[in-house]
Amino acid sequence: MTDYLADVQKYDRSADEAVVNKIVKHLGIALRNKDSALVSATDQTELDRVKEKWCAKKLGVTGPDADAAVDAVAKTMAGDRSKSRVTFYYLVAKQLGKLATL
Repeated sequence: MTDYLADVQKYDRSADEAVVNKIVKHLGIALRNKDSALVSATDQTELDRVKEKWCAKKLGVTGPDADAAVDAVAKTMAGDRSKSRVTFYYLVAKQLGKLATL
């Protein structure tokens, strides 16, 4: 099993393990498939899906705020070829100030 907390901590040293676990639980079966466990920041369809499914449905944020958060996280993780979906979602939630609501 992947150490999701350690991956998130590469970007946020004070990452909350309970929040990471909630994201893992939310993603569930999607994390079993290597392709769906990663986010392709170069695929606009993928980024739109993150905005729709994560930002809008789970976090309640749409429009320019969601766009800016996803773009910022994509830039932050640009050096990582394998962008973990858990880490990406955590950082988007943090960027939007929504970690406490998860």
